[in-house]
Amino acid sequence: MKPLLLLITLAGIASAQYKNLWPTEAPGDPQRAAGSEKANAQGHLSQIEAPQYQTYLPEKDKATGAAVVILPGGGYGIVAIQHEGHELAKWFAERGVVGVVVKYRVPNQFPTPFLDARRAIRTVRANAAEWGVDPKKIGIMGFSAGGHLASLCTTRFNDTFPEQENRDEIDKQSARPDFSMLIYPVISMGPVGHSGSRNNLLGPNPTPEQIEKYSTEKAVTPETPPVFLLTTADDVVDCRNSLSFAAACKENKVPVTLHLFETGGHGYGLHGKGELAKWPDLLEGWLKAKGHVK
Repeated sequence: MKPLLLLITLAGIASAQYKNLWPTEAPGDPQRAAGSEKANAQGHLSQIEAPQYQTYLPEKDKATGAAVVILPGGGYGIVAIQHEGHELAKWFAERGVVGVVVKYRVPNQFPTPFLDARRAIRTVRANAAEWGVDPKKIGIMGFSAGGHLASLCTTRFNDTFPEQENRDEIDKQSARPDFSMLIYPVISMGPVGHSGSRNNLLGPNPTPEQIEKYSTEKAVTPETPPVFLLTTADDVVDCRNSLSFAAACKENKVPVTLHLFETGGHGYGLHGKGELAKWPDLLEGWLKAKGHVK
């Protein structure tokens, strides 16, 4: 396939073109035929042909050693890769953090998107020395359904897929993120969750066992890394998704920061309105407190 290219240099921030996550055909659902992938005027991708990533490296004198794998949202049907992907990667790089945008396969049912996200974390660890990254300072960030995918990475990193993930040295790296940022995330696969995301990931008739297993508030353990959560009371993805995840973190003594705003809706990326406009500053403060931003 011919990947979509985005060659950007902004204030010393270098971005290479998309690279494939796997050197050969990716595991999980079969790849789509070349030419299947679509992009609209807003930069939303659909019918993803193959999982890829794009890396934004900060200026060396600003680099903090941290990196963030970014999973844009889109209900597991599209990938809103511009305002929930590339914009965030540039935001991180401007603050000395390596930003890695992931184009994961959608619409594809579990475990295909999860395999792509796990591979992205492992890819950053495998390239840590080359990219100036501390392999113990690799975070995950997700928006909406991408937030659910990030929460899977945050909680179910010990899951194994021996038939799909036993290909090369990268697959031997840890898939556990060291910190997690879940932005207006889908968390539950039950009634409080988002039905469109659930149907795209688990199919129209998921079993009770699947709903239980992939409702990630039920998968939090003391091994879960520190979490930053953002939501609004008027979000179409019920704010109780974030509240339940925060409560599970509290129960398991996992460090958690939760910001709940009264209004703001959904899908705003960095561009919240009114009081919500300050949320990137809150995130930056949290990153500084954790030692990931100077």
